[in-house]
Amino acid sequence: MSVATAYQVEQQHWICAMSETPLPEPELGEPYLLTPGPLTTSYAVKQAMLKDWGSWDDDFRAMTRDMRNRLLALIGDGAPDYDCVPIQGSGSYCVEAMLGSFVPREGKVLVLANGAYGLRAAQTLGYLGRECHLLDKGDYLPPRGEEVAAILANDSTITHVLAIHCETSSGILNPIEEIAEAVQKAGRKLLIDSMSAFGALPLDPIKLNCAAFVSSANKCIEGVPGFGFVIACKDEIATSKGNSHSLSLDVHAQWAALEKTGQWRFTPPTHVVAAFLTALNLHEAEGGVPARGARYTKNRDVMVQGMRDLGFETLLADRWLSPIIVTFFCPADPNFTFQGFYDAMKARGFIIYPGKLTVVDSFRIGVIGQMDEHVMRRVVDAARDALTDMNVQTAAPPIAALEERKKLAA
Repeated sequence: MSVATAYQVEQQHWICAMSETPLPEPELGEPYLLTPGPLTTSYAVKQAMLKDWGSWDDDFRAMTRDMRNRLLALIGDGAPDYDCVPIQGSGSYCVEAMLGSFVPREGKVLVLANGAYGLRAAQTLGYLGRECHLLDKGDYLPPRGEEVAAILANDSTITHVLAIHCETSSGILNPIEEIAEAVQKAGRKLLIDSMSAFGALPLDPIKLNCAAFVSSANKCIEGVPGFGFVIACKDEIATSKGNSHSLSLDVHAQWAALEKTGQWRFTPPTHVVAAFLTALNLHEAEGGVPARGARYTKNRDVMVQGMRDLGFETLLADRWLSPIIVTFFCPADPNFTFQGFYDAMKARGFIIYPGKLTVVDSFRIGVIGQMDEHVMRRVVDAARDALTDMNVQTAAPPIAALEERKKLAA
């Protein structure tokens, strides 16, 4: 495809996205990624990776500075008090960098877990040699403010609390505001993993009294994988020198180098940064965080209603459903297998995610990326056809799964 043609297709995408006309098909027969990242990206984002950049060149340093400033602009009034430090690697690298840099070696972290990523954070702290108190809520329920307050009141050695904004293993949207209030009242420091939420859901670090949070290029801002970023209070960064266990994941050292030279300490993912700047342009053109969140919410509502009409049941009650990814119980029908369903959905142009629950079989459908409600209606149609192909008579889950959900939610 020529550059001119790619640009024209991109304009068609966004004209369609802002209207009632369905988005065009992905180019070259690519399937839609119904995942929480990597996700389906725009043609302009892909096109931005066609140029090579010198990592020490002034142009790339300017790109890095622009990226940091524009990410800070997304947090609003808190921007002057915070700084943005990009970190090479996946989102888990950033979580480890945040924990290792801002939690002193004698510190102790209360980890609020209700899925795989909270548990991974606790595991990370074990590797780092930091003490950890784990509140594990299982797959169905969020940690609540009163629980956090009670734990902090009973353990004065806890210095930090780690909360997961959106737990993508279940799709649960955690009540960050009430958690933050409990942490602030107890005089502890709040760290947030906003990997799958930042860019689509509001996050005001001043209001939350948040010491630091992390997110990734390939989530709600709709870039591609290759780096994440730590947004932290400048005072926290300044006082974190010497905390880190790692040369590569030292947030203070990365920040100091960026401030002094404008350069990343080690080879940056240049093409990914260029793509991310294009993604930021599209994010702004769409209307920023409110508009991106509204599109994702509409995607979720259309898809969930359609799947429920087919007989599927969501893991979570409506109040905890995130506009990022939704977990469904697998049907009890003996003809249903996840692999068969996955293959049938992929053949129709949609790649779904397996579940990560420990108690019952499940699968997940993401609603973020270059998709709108028209695409989500087609997802439901594909699911209906897949059930027919598999000779599945009903999508209802096992009775035991519903009873387990009811018991744990009681």
